[in-house]
Amino acid sequence: MTKKDTQVEQEKQPKRSQLCRSELFAFHGKKVYFFLNDFGGSMRTSAFVAFLMLWSVAPIAAQDLAVGQPAPDFSLTYATRDSVSRTPLKLSEIIGRSNIVLAFYPSDWSPGCTKEVCTMRDDFAGLQSLNAEVLAISGDYVWSHHEWAKHHNLPFKLLSDHSHEVAKRYNSYNEKTMYNKRTVFVIDKQGKLAYIDLEYSVATIDDFNRLKEALAQLR
Repeated sequence: MTKKDTQVEQEKQPKRSQLCRSELFAFHGKKVYFFLNDFGGSMRTSAFVAFLMLWSVAPIAAQDLAVGQPAPDFSLTYATRDSVSRTPLKLSEIIGRSNIVLAFYPSDWSPGCTKEVCTMRDDFAGLQSLNAEVLAISGDYVWSHHEWAKHHNLPFKLLSDHSHEVAKRYNSYNEKTMYNKRTVFVIDKQGKLAYIDLEYSVATIDDFNRLKEALAQLR
């Protein structure tokens, strides 16, 4: 074959960019690319099936929660400074007894989280006077919760959301760090969200005071 014949033969071959192209699908806010072969349908079908399989097992997106909406129900194991409970706490079963403070936090034993729970401990009498029950939630196991609560003499329940499914439902999970965000919710006696702070800070006492003000309005 001459050089000219070779050149002609190469020109007949489709370019790589013609053979394959990327198609973009999106699910749950994430982009997924499939590279599909244009000269056959089997690969297109396989890619579409793969997309459906990924979509079916994708985690549920965080809910857009607002004040006045019913609080998403959950059931979680918990610990106190005295013991580890063998019976999970179900939110819907305690609604109506008092106002509920849900405090999502990243991790036991960390400085910021210790400051947060100790602030609530130090003014626990004030929170009780506002008819509030505190439920602190992280991804730690109940045994860590128990030791931490005992070490700092914490007078409220620490719930274990190890899979972070509850945190995700409350838009309180950080996918980058794989820890809970620091957020606070107040649930009234009717089971509705009465206060939401998705950027709760322990840098100052201000956010804690705002939480107490929200509770005072429910009396």
